[in-house]
Amino acid sequence: MDANYFDLSDDTPVYVISVAAQLSGLHPQTLRQYDRLGLVSPGRTAGRGRLYSTRDIVLLREVQRLSQEEGINLAGIKRILALETENLRMREEIGRLRGELAMIRALIQYQLPPA
Repeated sequence: MDANYFDLSDDTPVYVISVAAQLSGLHPQTLRQYDRLGLVSPGRTAGRGRLYSTRDIVLLREVQRLSQEEGINLAGIKRILALETENLRMREEIGRLRGELAMIRALIQYQLPPA
């Protein structure tokens, strides 16, 4: 067996819907609804059953918090989640561009040819 066989990340889908419901404190039907609405999209088994990751569980809890504590409707929550995802993507892109800019500045400063 491969040594990395049991290395699981937060994105590894491992929880069936009944366990995910219990861990998130939500009813399985609520998880199905969130999946249909595109709020939380779990992985799938070969038989098309839902498999949730630890990150999905955290997201389910956040959707529930926004709904219950903040009074935000599901359409609003979907928009918030999309904006947060886009914000993260843009931050990663900024980090990448800063690295490229630093390399270009170093090349100019030391008059080195690009790699």
